[in-house]
Amino acid sequence: MDLFDLANNKNNISYKPLAERVRPETLEEYIGQKHILAKDKMLYRAIMTDNISSVIFYGPPGVGKTTLARIIANHTKANFIELSAVTAGTSEVKKIVTEAETNLKLYGKKTILFLDEVHRFNKSQQDSLLPSVEKGLIILIGATTENPYFEVNNALLSRSMILELKPLTEQDVIIALKRALKSPKGFADLNIEIEEEVFKYFAIHSNGDIRKALNALDMAVRTSKRVSDKIIITVEDAKECIQRKMSLYDKNGDNHYDTISAFIKSMRGSDPDATVYYLAKMLDAGEDPVFIARRILVHASEDVGNADPMALVVASSAMIAARTIGMPECRINLAQAALYIACAPKSNATIEAIDTAMEEVKSNRDSGIPPHLRDAHYKGASQLGHGLNYKYPHAFGGFVEQQYLPDSHKDKIYYKPSRNGIEAKISERLKKLWKNKKYPGV
Repeated sequence: MDLFDLANNKNNISYKPLAERVRPETLEEYIGQKHILAKDKMLYRAIMTDNISSVIFYGPPGVGKTTLARIIANHTKANFIELSAVTAGTSEVKKIVTEAETNLKLYGKKTILFLDEVHRFNKSQQDSLLPSVEKGLIILIGATTENPYFEVNNALLSRSMILELKPLTEQDVIIALKRALKSPKGFADLNIEIEEEVFKYFAIHSNGDIRKALNALDMAVRTSKRVSDKIIITVEDAKECIQRKMSLYDKNGDNHYDTISAFIKSMRGSDPDATVYYLAKMLDAGEDPVFIARRILVHASEDVGNADPMALVVASSAMIAARTIGMPECRINLAQAALYIACAPKSNATIEAIDTAMEEVKSNRDSGIPPHLRDAHYKGASQLGHGLNYKYPHAFGGFVEQQYLPDSHKDKIYYKPSRNGIEAKISERLKKLWKNKKYPGV
């Protein structure tokens, strides 16, 4: 025990963080997330009947992902194991899988693995979980602050429910703070006088993160002035106990999603000034430059596309720079790429083309690849008519009109180039080449 511990014990304040001490242990104590935890919701019923299936909880920090997993642990008869993907490795997962198999065979006991920050596992580590989840040896509960559709393998996603936990309301946070003051595990033993505005201040500046608000209250109790045996906490005290910068932008919190959204929409909206402002805001808060580069790369094709094909080249180069150079120098590369996207002519024809085609592929059966396009290199192909009558474009000067789509789709047009930038030239060329196709707007 060090001097800080002694001082805390003298004032009847535990050295453990307040958020950990007052963490809810039952669904009745749990605050928020009624959209998935109301009594008529599937998740509530699954927890209460001990029938939980693999699930990934997705949302910003401090909204109750870990707490919810531990409540499940309190309700289940299964063997519950908690791991952090930050420190755990494949060998630990394999050991857990082996023990789970033994427990299921010998004792008929299920195993629930709670993997915090599941997005920190790389592809091979996530793949090591897949067979055991698929066979039912392990029920996986993953928690992540990142969008699982970007960070978690599709195979794991397809075998799990994806449930989004939302930032808590200011009233939710205030309820948690007042509970902590009255809780025997919190500050019930202390004589605390606190201004009502303190609760509101912590609630506003925690951005729906209960842990952040409780940590701020914990700091206020530990450091505020004492009159006799009374601890007095004012709004001025509160302002010193919560970081203003984090209230403006938390790289793992809800403002993370709002700011990246504003950044993307500013690039799409051709506003270079707003684009570089939001970029600066993210970099100043310590956002991962590779994450930013990834978003720029996506929108180079989604919002610019062939209106300026160089956008994808510039964005790809910025991604390489972010990975190889890092901060602070790569801020310049990111700014160059983001500003290029913002200033480029815009077209969403590329995403419209691929998404429309994919919808048709999923919903329709085509009539088959035209015989003249089929592989003619294997033995017997000619007897089946494969490759016959195929016109080699270079034998006709680089282009010859012939049917490429199946008969069932031969009149479909998926790519509809805009009249912006280079796509204006592309549309004119397509009009000249494909005289029988009716391109909208061409």
